[in-house]
Amino acid sequence: MGEERRDDRHDIEVWGHYRTPNGLKRDVPVKDLSETGCRFFDKFSSLLPGAEITLRIESLGPFQATVRWQEGGYVGVEFQNRLYGPMFDHIRLRLSR
Repeated sequence: MGEERRDDRHDIEVWGHYRTPNGLKRDVPVKDLSETGCRFFDKFSSLLPGAEITLRIESLGPFQATVRWQEGGYVGVEFQNRLYGPMFDHIRLRLSR
């Protein structure tokens, strides 16, 4: 978890949900965001590093993502495709409280 980040993360508070390839869907609060990934909280997460998921942030997405770490209910994912600048700004500036 202490690895160098490629992009700055921004503290946000928005709702999203992820879906696993086997169809499991979980609503989660997304806690921080960069153009290349995010962190969300899932108290009962069984996601392991390397798992592939799709993630929606509010009504945007789905974004293909790979789990990079999981610790204490927090899950860090890397998007397979960088978030397009205006979409990233919309989530960060307009959707977040």
